[in-house]
Order: sequence, then C-alpha cells, then structure tokens
Amino acid sequence: MRLGVLDVGSNTVHLLVVDAHRGARPTPMHSEKTVLRLVERVSADGELDKKVVDELVLTIARAKEAAQRHGCEELLAFATSAIRDVSNASEVLERIVDETGIELRVLTGEQEARLTFLAARRWFGWSAGRLLVLDIGGGSLEVALGDDEEPELAESWPVGAGRITRTRFVNDPPTRPEVVSTTAWLDDQLGGLAERVAAVGVPDRVVGTSRMLQSLARLTGAAPSSAGPYVRRVLTHAGLRQLIAFISRMSSDDLAQLEGVSSSRAHQLVAGALVAESTMRALSLDSLEICPWALREGVILQRLDHSDSADRTALLTGWRRGA
Repeated sequence: MRLGVLDVGSNTVHLLVVDAHRGARPTPMHSEKTVLRLVERVSADGELDKKVVDELVLTIARAKEAAQRHGCEELLAFATSAIRDVSNASEVLERIVDETGIELRVLTGEQEARLTFLAARRWFGWSAGRLLVLDIGGGSLEVALGDDEEPELAESWPVGAGRITRTRFVNDPPTRPEVVSTTAWLDDQLGGLAERVAAVGVPDRVVGTSRMLQSLARLTGAAPSSAGPYVRRVLTHAGLRQLIAFISRMSSDDLAQLEGVSSSRAHQLVAGALVAESTMRALSLDSLEICPWALREGVILQRLDHSDSADRTALLTGWRRGA
C-alpha cells in the first residue's frame, strides 16, 4: 500500500510518501517540505491571519497534487499545535476542506504523545523495557512513558522551541538575561514533570525524537544523517550544557552554517536546547538515545494496525466457518 502522510506542523508542512504493509517497516519513497513557521505567525489575539491561511491552503493543495502524482492510495492528513492552539482553528479547517477537499485531523497533545510513543516502541522493540519518550516540537513538548505499546503516561507541555522563540526572545542571539529568565521559566513550567513520571516508574530506556533533538545530538558529536538510521546516536546532558554555552552566543545566521542545523530551524535552536536541558535536568537524565521514528511514523503504524485488525477479524471469521 502506498500512503501519503501530510503533517501540518508548527514549522513546516511535510508530505511523506511511503510504501507500507503488514510485517514490514514503512519505506520512504518521497518527501517534500514547505516552511511556513505557523507557530511564529500567530497574531496578538491568537489567530492565523488571512495571508497565512492563504499560504497554508495553497501548500496543502500542492501537497495533495504531489500525493496523487506519486500514486498514493490514501492521504493521512493531520495537524498539531500549530492549528489546535489558534482561536480561529475551526475557520481555518473549514477553508482547507472547502478549497482542497482535505479534512485535517487535529491531534490533541496526548494523541501526539501516544502516536510518537508507538513509533519509538516499534523502533526499539520490547527489549527496551519501560520506555520514556521525549519529543520537542515547534509548539509543544510531548512526554510519554510505559511498558507496552500504549503508554501509561502521555502528556503535552506548551513549551515548544518555536513558541518560546516567539514569546520570550527579542534579540538574536538572545541576551544573557533572556537565557537566564527563560531557563527559570522553563524550570517552573516543568516543575511537576518529575513527579508525573515517577508515578509510573523508572524507565529502562530514555529516547528522544524530533528534528530538534537530532540536531542537538549531531552538534554534540553524534553521527551525521549520512551514516544511516541504524547508527546509535546519543545526546548527553553534559554535552548539551556545553553546547548551550556555545550556541547561545551565536546569531541564527551563524547557527544555520553549522552541520546538522537546518536554516528553517536555526533561529529556534537555542530555545530548543533550553527546553531539552531543562527537561533532562527535571528528570535527572544523564543521556537519551535518538529515535529516527516519530509522529509521522506513528500515524502510519496506527493506520496499518487498524487495517490489520480488519484482516484478522476476517481471518477469524473464516476459521469459525471452517474455511
């Protein structure tokens, strides 16, 4: 089955085309992104204005055409905090349906956390034991923890890298007082996280997903993407603290020149690093392992699981009838 996954995120609108079937990993066949930075283009009254929505509708229409060109049998379209947190979300969704025919599934923060957890669980397998998954996006931080494929803890915290860059930084690079005050603010925001995690139990393995954590790991010495997805990559707390001291003095233009940093996210790198550091400190984590699968893969796997359930039901019915 060829599936298209359309992810309307806080920074980009990303179309991923995969070949996927039962018992095999989804194989990427095509990928294209459009940078819109929706999380940074919210008005003072919490809306996406008409110009931004115009761009979004056009981008989704083009993605739909691309999915059709690449032979997708189905397009799984969803949106995250970039849409769910704006005050005119219903109007935006209505325009998208009217002008493109695409119905976006707006995920809650908890759903994001659960789907990302599913992807990480499938990637690392049952040998990972109790798994703690952290994902830093443009609008939010997702945290999930559990022993099975359904996590016991799945929560979202509104401390994404793009949101913090927009609301807490005025200067580029941020001033020392901005960094210090943001760190203190994050500590306050994440004050209850350790207690929430401890209530479920000590994780056997801690992993991080998202492009932001991949970039931070690369900047602290992890293997480049060219080494392939199966190379073990780790982000250490000590390495992250050293990195923050370095990148917090650099402009976004200079950060964009660093290997492993995309130009579209360079201006959010410091904020993302502060979120990662505060989270690791709150949870007393010395390190975390990078998982190449995240939310998009979780959406694909959930879709395949639902298809498999129907297949199993048909098979069991056949057995009962003596087929």
